[in-house]
Amino acid sequence: MSEIQSTVFMALQTNDDTRPIIEALERDNPTAVVNYLPAMVKIDAPGRLVLKRSTVEEIMGMAWDLQSININLISLSGNVEETDDEMILHWNR
Repeated sequence: MSEIQSTVFMALQTNDDTRPIIEALERDNPTAVVNYLPAMVKIDAPGRLVLKRSTVEEIMGMAWDLQSININLISLSGNVEETDDEMILHWNR
């Protein structure tokens, strides 16, 4: 029997600040599905979603503080693991 993976998600406001974050999430999570809705973007991923500071910085071309995501974060689903370098959403099994 195959294991069913629960979906995690992150919802962000749609604005200039979140464009590089969304691009980084798409780059680092090939199985993620990005849904563009009025005023927000919802990124769903099976099992795990990773946001890497280094990928956002590469896209922006400047230093970026991972904690600044909280300004534009609407909601998320999953257990959160955070360091200075990445944010991981997943479900504990």
